[in-house]
Amino acid sequence: MTTVVIETAAMQEFQLRDAKARFSAVVDEAERGRGTVVTRHGEPVAVVLGYAEWQRLTHARPGFAEQLLAFPDIGEIERDRSPARDAGL
Repeated sequence: MTTVVIETAAMQEFQLRDAKARFSAVVDEAERGRGTVVTRHGEPVAVVLGYAEWQRLTHARPGFAEQLLAFPDIGEIERDRSPARDAGL
């Protein structure tokens, strides 16, 4: 038995075997901005999204390397060469 459940206006749900049988149509829908939830035994296991949506989600926050590379170049920082203070240990 094939069941298609519409979660929201933009998301559809297919059982894994149905998604495999209609993979081309699932990809076409993802390209149009309609993602698909894929279920196995009634449990959600995957989501098929369009590439643009995936890019938006994965690039929403820059990673640590991007943050460092975006830091403005302030030139060389001169080291304080004065003696360290006595910690009294």
